[in-house]
Amino acid sequence: MDAPIVYRPYASELDLPPMASLIAEALSEPYSIYTYRYFLHQWPQLCFLALDGDTIVGCVINRIEPHRGMMRGYIAMLVVSEKYRGRKIGSTLVKMTVNAMKEGGADEVVLETEVSNRTACALYEHLGFIRDKRLARYYLNGGDAFRLKLIVHS
Repeated sequence: MDAPIVYRPYASELDLPPMASLIAEALSEPYSIYTYRYFLHQWPQLCFLALDGDTIVGCVINRIEPHRGMMRGYIAMLVVSEKYRGRKIGSTLVKMTVNAMKEGGADEVVLETEVSNRTACALYEHLGFIRDKRLARYYLNGGDAFRLKLIVHS
């Protein structure tokens, strides 16, 4: 039987190298150390890790800010190691994120995902996100994105 996955908030800069490595393997966009630090230093309470023992196997990086008279949460990066997919780790990380954003006063949560990433689209739509708009050539690889939105009810 698989060991239970443990979830915890981002703790310190020591978490960053394995997170950055996991994200670089899984996402098409290249991110600099400064991008990670922008999110992790300002909103550490909104960033969560999934661990198998001491190994980070999933993470989500987020922010929350005022936007047009409301509070908007933003899921910037969500990744789960390929060999751990199908175990509801991504769903759990998103649910933790939405709950933390709700506690932080968010009215909505938004994100972008590649149109071609059917697995991610299905995950978010299963969790109640709706397609808000299509963004042409949004990613550096030329791929389109869907902006997805979840209205948060307190």
